[in-house]
Amino acid sequence: MGGTKVVVYGLSTEGYAIASQMAIKGADVYIIDESTPSAISLKAEIAKTYPNVSSLKEDEPLLAMEPIDVAISKAQYLFFTPRIRKTGQDTKTEIHSKFKDAVKSLKKNSSLIFTLPTGFGGNNENISLLEHVTGLEVGKQISYFYYPLEDLSQQPKIIGSFNGKEDPKLSDLLTMGKNEKRFVAISSSEHFHAINTLSRFSSLCSILEVCKYAQDEITKNDLSSDDFQEIFLDDMISGLLDLKSLGSSFEGANTLMYLINGSVKGIDGYIKRLIDEIRTTLKKNDLKASRTKIVLSWILDQHAMRGDKIEMLQNLTSRLRDYIGDVEAYEDPNFDLFHSDKTTIVVACSKTDLENIEKTKQDSNLIIVKANPLCETIQ
Repeated sequence: MGGTKVVVYGLSTEGYAIASQMAIKGADVYIIDESTPSAISLKAEIAKTYPNVSSLKEDEPLLAMEPIDVAISKAQYLFFTPRIRKTGQDTKTEIHSKFKDAVKSLKKNSSLIFTLPTGFGGNNENISLLEHVTGLEVGKQISYFYYPLEDLSQQPKIIGSFNGKEDPKLSDLLTMGKNEKRFVAISSSEHFHAINTLSRFSSLCSILEVCKYAQDEITKNDLSSDDFQEIFLDDMISGLLDLKSLGSSFEGANTLMYLINGSVKGIDGYIKRLIDEIRTTLKKNDLKASRTKIVLSWILDQHAMRGDKIEMLQNLTSRLRDYIGDVEAYEDPNFDLFHSDKTTIVVACSKTDLENIEKTKQDSNLIIVKANPLCETIQ
């Protein structure tokens, strides 16, 4: 392991997590913050001291640096883990533009590991782009791997590899504990990722759609004792980028597109229902819009690779402002709810947010709406 030269392009939560893991294993790791011109050397003791990007950025320890192109030209392995913040059609453009920046200094016999989700065939486009920018042929002079990172607690077991070729050193870099990595062809890894993504959203949207029909209090109460009331908006949006990138792989109608579009519509329908629930709460309590404030409590990871939660929070905020002028989004766990002369409706967008609100709730002027499948309201 000692001295394997690794560069991680993108100071994202996911990028920092694998960079730290590899640094602790003894690799020579540099991580690139896209907003600065330098690559930062990440030593094992720094990785152990700072568990995440926020703690590293807050403390700003003095770290050795070198120019980005120099670091990348020495890299044996380059991990592509940028923060993507554009939405819709612009997402692909942003990814391609950062990808070109990341790979242009790569040298012969190095390997690129792509960690963002692609739909079917997305990696073929990346491979063409990589060959075009570097002038090196994938499979002969340069290697390409697909390793879509989702959940920090559970990295993928599968690595997609050009021609399914194995790379024991890469497997060793990425293996934690006994979970050996398995190499498969890139198209196979795209299929595995598609199955994971679709299974999760199909299951989620089944719950959301059925809960929509729970109108009477008895049914709602019985359903609210079940595990799925632990699902919050935060969980629903996880991986939405993956679902949409899968959807962009197809043209025309087919059964898979019905599943993908049905899931996207299911999430949209849920957002509409959440907004309706907030409006109903106003009516039920005879609250005037001018005397009411809405607080969206959603502690977001500003450093995540995917920007879909940040986008959803902005979308929800602006849609609620159509009904009530005073809408605020709080992304910090330490916000103060209680200095308002208005009745406050707090929307808890994750389980952690709900726990924080319940801990600090000292005000009877507070109504809590849980952004879970039943949109429960606590008064």
